Amino acid sequence: MLVVFGLLIALVGVALVLVGRVPWLGRLPGDIHIQRGNWTFYFPLATSLLLSVVLTLILWILGRR
Repeated sequence: MLVVFGLLIALVGVALVLVGRVPWLGRLPGDIHIQRGNWTFYFPLATSLLLSVVLTLILWILGRR
């Protein structure tokens, strides 16, 4: 079980590195980005919904075994 958890953490780390290379991820219509002077607010609403749907489908497919 500990090995599986370690592999999961490693996969999450690789995914975080590769996400920066996807130019449209984090800049979808529906992502809220407000910039006023030296203050910035960013809430990736559409990106969060997309990732939630994708992860839900993956886990649903894996859970059907």
